[in-house]
Amino acid sequence: MCGVAGWIDWREDLTGQRDIIEAMNRTLACRGPDAAGTWLSPRAAVAHRRLIVVDPEGGGQPMVRSRAGKTYVITYNGELYNTPELRQELSARGYVFQGYSDTEALLLAFMEWGPECLGRLNGIFAFAVWNDGDQSLFAARDRLGVKPFFYAERGSAFIFGSEIKAILAHPLVNPQIDAEGLAEVFIMGPARTPGHAVFKNIKELKQGHCLRHSRAGTEVRRYWTLESRLHEDGFQTTVETLRRLLEDTIERQLVADVPVCALLSGGLDSSAVTAVAARIFKERGKTLRTYSVGYAGDEVHFKANEFEPAADAPWARKVSGHLGTQHHVVSISTDELARSLVPAVRARDLPGMADVDSSLYLFSAEIKKKDTVGLSGEAADEIFGGYPWFRFKEEVYANTFPWTRMVDKRAGLLKPELKAYLRPERYLAGRYEEALAEVPDLPGEDSYAARLRRISYLSITRFMQALLDRKDRMTMAVGLEVRVPYCDHRIVEYAWNIPWEMKFCDGTEKGILRRALRGVLPEDVLRRRKSPYPKTHNPAYTAKVRSWLLAILGDPDSPLRQLVDVDAVRSFADGDFGDTSRPWFGQLMTGPQLMAYLIQVDTWLREYRVNIC
Repeated sequence: MCGVAGWIDWREDLTGQRDIIEAMNRTLACRGPDAAGTWLSPRAAVAHRRLIVVDPEGGGQPMVRSRAGKTYVITYNGELYNTPELRQELSARGYVFQGYSDTEALLLAFMEWGPECLGRLNGIFAFAVWNDGDQSLFAARDRLGVKPFFYAERGSAFIFGSEIKAILAHPLVNPQIDAEGLAEVFIMGPARTPGHAVFKNIKELKQGHCLRHSRAGTEVRRYWTLESRLHEDGFQTTVETLRRLLEDTIERQLVADVPVCALLSGGLDSSAVTAVAARIFKERGKTLRTYSVGYAGDEVHFKANEFEPAADAPWARKVSGHLGTQHHVVSISTDELARSLVPAVRARDLPGMADVDSSLYLFSAEIKKKDTVGLSGEAADEIFGGYPWFRFKEEVYANTFPWTRMVDKRAGLLKPELKAYLRPERYLAGRYEEALAEVPDLPGEDSYAARLRRISYLSITRFMQALLDRKDRMTMAVGLEVRVPYCDHRIVEYAWNIPWEMKFCDGTEKGILRRALRGVLPEDVLRRRKSPYPKTHNPAYTAKVRSWLLAILGDPDSPLRQLVDVDAVRSFADGDFGDTSRPWFGQLMTGPQLMAYLIQVDTWLREYRVNIC
C-alpha cells in the first residue's frame, strides 16, 4: 500500500512547483515509509509514497511508460490480486514487462484498454494516470472503496491525494467547514456520507467511481454497482461456490515479498481467513503469525452484553491452537488508549471512532514490528447479514440508518442555535432517503426480503465504508497493509443475491457462511455468536476521558465550547445521558466513546485550525 498525490493546472507551470508537490507528498510518509518519488511536467505534478510489498526493484513510482508517442504516468495505491492473468494477456498483446509489480500490470492495462480496464481488475486500489499526450488525468477507486481518494478543484487547479491532509498541504486549499460539514461531524459522524470529505471544497471519489479531468472539466461516472437478480444456484451449490471463492480469494491475497500475518479475534470471519491462510502457509513449510487485541484490566472488568456476548481472548487462543499458528496478544493500557485519541485524529484527518480507532492504531503499530501485511475478517457482517439490524424486526424496519442511534440526545449536546441551524433529524432523513433511492430492488421480492436487501445495501455502501476508512487510516498510519478478503467483488456480487432463507440457514446470522466453513473450523467456533472488534470495559478509561472532556469544557479557548451546550455536555459527562450502555453508533460506541468523540472533535478543530464559515 502507498500514498498518492498530484496537481494538474492549466495555467501554472508546474515544473517550478516541486516544493509544493513534495510538501503534499511528505504528509503521506506514513503510508509509504520506504520510498518517495515525483514527476513534473508543465501541466502535471505527480507524487507517490511507497510501502514496498511486491517487486522491490521494479515497482517504483511514479511509473512512466510510453506507447505510440504518448507518455503515461501512474501513481497507485493498492494491490491487484489477478496480476498473473493480466500479465499473461498483456504479454500476448505484445507488451514487454520490466518487472513483476502489479503497478506495471495496471499501467499497461490502462494503456491497452483505457477506462475499460477497470472491469478486468481484481483488487483494492485508488490510482491516477496522467496521459501527457492528450493532457488528461484518469483516476479510479476500487469497487467497494477499500482504498481512499480525495480531490479539490480551485480555479485552474485540480488537486488530489490519498488523504485529506495531502490536499490541505496545498496553498490553494484552506481547512474550512460549513453547515453541511458540521452536520456530517455531529449527525452522521463518525461515518460520512459517500463523496463528502467534510471539509468545504474537498470531495471524495466514491467507491466504484472513476473520473476524467481535462481542459474541458471534470467528469465523474460510476463504473460498478451491485445488480439484483434471481439466485439460481441450489443450496449445496451455493455453499460450495462460496467456499471455493473464499479459498481462491485468500490464497491470492497472500502474495507478497514481505512478511504476512493474520488478525485473529477467534470469531467466525477472522478464523475462516486464518484457517485458509494457515493451511497454505503449512503447505509451504511455514507457520502463520496471528494477532489479537486486548485491554489492560478487562479480564476483571469485561461484562457480556447483547452486542459483545463473549470475550475474544479464549476463542483466539483456541483457534490458534487448532490451526497451529504463532499467536501474539497485544495488550493496550488505559493511558495508551486515551493518549492515542490524538494521533488517531491525525491519521483520519477527522474525528473518528474514538478509542475504537486508537486501539486499532496501537494494535497495528505492534503488528508492524514483525509484519508488513495482514489479512483481516472485515466486511463479512455487511455482506452476509451478521449485524443485529438484520435479525430484529424493529431494527430492520427502523426508518433510518440502524447504526445511527439517539440522534435527538446527541443533538441535545449542541448549542440550541446550532441545533436549529443544522436541523439534525431533517439532515439525517435526507441522507437516508438518498441512500434508499440507490438500492437496486429485485422485482417480485416479498416485502420483508426487499427490506433486508435495503438494509444490506445501506450496510455495504455506508456502514462498511466507515469501517474500511478506519481500517485503512489506522493501519496505514504505521505503514501496515491490511487486506480484506471478504471485499473481493466476486464474493460480494455472489452473496448479494443469495436469498435470505439461505443466508440465515440453520436459524442463525451468516448461516450460509458457517455452512461453507464446515470442516474448516471447529464446530463451536462455527456456532459462536457475532462479537464485534472489542473495546475496553475498564472504568479507568471512562474516568480518564471524562476528566479530559471536563478540562476541555473549562478551557475558554476550546473551539468545542463554541459549538456545544457546555452545561448539557457537563451533565452528560456526569452520567445524565440515559442508558449509556446502549450504543449511539454501531455496536460499540456508548457513553465513554461519545465523550472521547467530543475530545477528538476539539482536537481536530484545534490541530487542523478549522475555520467554520
